[in-house]
Amino acid sequence: MKSNFKINIFKKSSKSTLKIKSVIKSILRYLRIVYVTLTLIILALIFWVYQAYLSGPSAFNINEYHPFRSEMAKTEYLEYYDTEAKEWPLDSEEKMVSTSHGQTFVRISGPNNAPALVLLPGGGRASLMWENNIEALSENYRTYAVDDIYDWGRSIYTKSLSCPESITKWLDELFTALELGDSINLVGYSYGGWKAGQYLMEHPERLNKVVLLSPAYTVYKGNKEFEKRVFRGFIPHRYFMKRELYWVCENLVQTEKGRAIADELLDANMLSLSCFKTKMPAVMTVLSDEELKSIIVPVLYIDGENNKMLSSKTAVERLNSIAPDIKTEVIPNSGHGLVFTHPELVSEKILDFLNN
Repeated sequence: MKSNFKINIFKKSSKSTLKIKSVIKSILRYLRIVYVTLTLIILALIFWVYQAYLSGPSAFNINEYHPFRSEMAKTEYLEYYDTEAKEWPLDSEEKMVSTSHGQTFVRISGPNNAPALVLLPGGGRASLMWENNIEALSENYRTYAVDDIYDWGRSIYTKSLSCPESITKWLDELFTALELGDSINLVGYSYGGWKAGQYLMEHPERLNKVVLLSPAYTVYKGNKEFEKRVFRGFIPHRYFMKRELYWVCENLVQTEKGRAIADELLDANMLSLSCFKTKMPAVMTVLSDEELKSIIVPVLYIDGENNKMLSSKTAVERLNSIAPDIKTEVIPNSGHGLVFTHPELVSEKILDFLNN
């Protein structure tokens, strides 16, 4: 009896062991499938990003269609650009200006002998972003709307501008070539606002007044939510880019007209991404307390109340505490896209400051 009992126990134990082994094998098999699937997804994503950002000629392979990826890409983008340029509301002089960093395209409007007002666009935008402001700004100023040499537009770079020193050198050479003298009014939006701030620190002697229009970083570092989402916004697919653009421009997309503008911006981004060679922009920084205190040029800081990039309230509080001579304006019911949601009010604020 005892012998039979032991045999039964052994059989049950063996069956349990076999079941455990079978379960473990099944788990390992599924884990292998999951591992292979995830590996393939990651490889596909890497290839996808490579095709979007890194395929084609290198950023500094200077050829007949530089800075575009191909002759076809150049034709496609410039046809789009020239179509958009037809909406520019003023007769303007168009000029390609030579600097040691390449050719800079500038759109010049306003009276010949009026004070100079330079307009630097935001990242991924060109001079045409000012189309809703340009009539008001050009009435009593000679405006110079710039296509950033190291961004999308008609300008053609030949050197890297991936550090603040190269950016300020390019701007200084551009202003000299345009014969703007040493009483320049400078307005910069977003990434262009950061560049305006860098030029302000390097060459205050050439500036009359500066307007920082919802500048990236400069006064206050971007919040963590923005920094996380901005990377998703660079995933080269319309779904991700639209989702993050709509988040950043929340105030803009509340109306049908605003959504149409946002969709136009998205279309432009996707086209430009596919047409231009990829290059690394400069890493943006925040001005230190000492740098802000050292500013002697009159400066106006304008931001939207609901800026998703950073806290406009905290930025204004910092300026009021450290550099109270810097004038600050916060536009209610607007965000980082205030140039598009409130163009008339933005122009009014700029002109009030310049004319004061």
